[in-house]
Amino acid sequence: MNQSALIRPDWTPATIALMILGFVVFWPLGLAMLGYILFGERLRGFKRDVNQAADGMFAGCRQHRNRYRSHHGTGNVAFDDWRRAELTRLEEERRKLEEMREEFDTYVRELRRAKDLEEFDRFMRDRKTKRDDNGPAPEFQTP
Repeated sequence: MNQSALIRPDWTPATIALMILGFVVFWPLGLAMLGYILFGERLRGFKRDVNQAADGMFAGCRQHRNRYRSHHGTGNVAFDDWRRAELTRLEEERRKLEEMREEFDTYVRELRRAKDLEEFDRFMRDRKTKRDDNGPAPEFQTP
């Protein structure tokens, strides 16, 4: 480790000052700085161990995903042909469902537009009838 660094996990004047300042400003900051001073050297090894464990866990997930998603044949030509046909059929069904969803979204959007237009027209009619019943709208005069 670079021993010439100003802030390093050791009892240096800078780290002590930061720890005291942390306790004065917000006590968890001071506590965090104290933890860094005491256990900072171990953080590098801890980080490495955690990264290796996570990499190992996700590597297993990647292997399983690749095994189930592979498009390699099984060696049985009849099964591979059936599988290919089923996947094509499912893809076609998915495409049809997607088109139906888009059509429905368009329909709902037009329904909302019609409803909004009807409400706006009703508001304008009500406003006009209120104005006609009460006389002309009051004029605002500027002083």
